[in-house]
Amino acid sequence: MIKVTKLNGKPFSINSLFIETVEAFPDTTITLTNGRKYVVRESEDEVAILMKNFYQSIGLLRGRLLEEKENEEE
Repeated sequence: MIKVTKLNGKPFSINSLFIETVEAFPDTTITLTNGRKYVVRESEDEVAILMKNFYQSIGLLRGRLLEEKENEEE
């Protein structure tokens, strides 16, 4: 789950596993796989960082990060 903020200032959490797209219209809009949309205060880049950190915390990016690190060492 990632914590984001509605435009009215109220924080809430979204399961980032269900995020399909993140777009700026200019407000950042998060679209879930079920079609539901949320407009948030965070920028598109901030949401991407939150998602990446979440994926790393549950081990979804670990293998790829290790693979990239090994390639850098070669």
